Amino acid sequence: MGQCRGHADREALTGFVPGPLADVAAEFESVDRSMRAEMLIEYADQFESVPATVATRPFAEVNRAPRCESEAYVFATDRPDGSIDLWFAVENPQGLSAKAWAVILRQTLSGQPLEDIARVPQDTIFRIFGRDGSMGKGMGLIGMLDVVQHEARTRLDKRKRAHAMLH
Repeated sequence: MGQCRGHADREALTGFVPGPLADVAAEFESVDRSMRAEMLIEYADQFESVPATVATRPFAEVNRAPRCESEAYVFATDRPDGSIDLWFAVENPQGLSAKAWAVILRQTLSGQPLEDIARVPQDTIFRIFGRDGSMGKGMGLIGMLDVVQHEARTRLDKRKRAHAMLH
């Protein structure tokens, strides 16, 4: 059997899902597989690629989501309140899951506290997409979340360094 884990380890596994994303996850969990697929298509249909004012092709590799077969790129711009706006590019026109996940992330995490974004657990993806997708798809969606969280953590680290320099 597994070892007992401490509180911090449990939180890393369960994490924290910000309200808007938790609401979306709960909505997906409450429907059957067929309805889930319809809902994901509806989200994918809302996808709009990153505006040229934020990023242009060719996109920097640093923004590319690792392991994503749909060649998704993640961009973050700063808001005056210290939160971020999220933007995405999905280079594969057939990348419906990546597009749906991009729309969900943009709609639910843009404007949220950076600390909350950094703590979103990976299993939130499976709450939304279900567990019957391919491993490759799951890894790509996790890669997109990884880049989003990297953007949040980078900004949090900069804040901590700036705060430490002032004190």
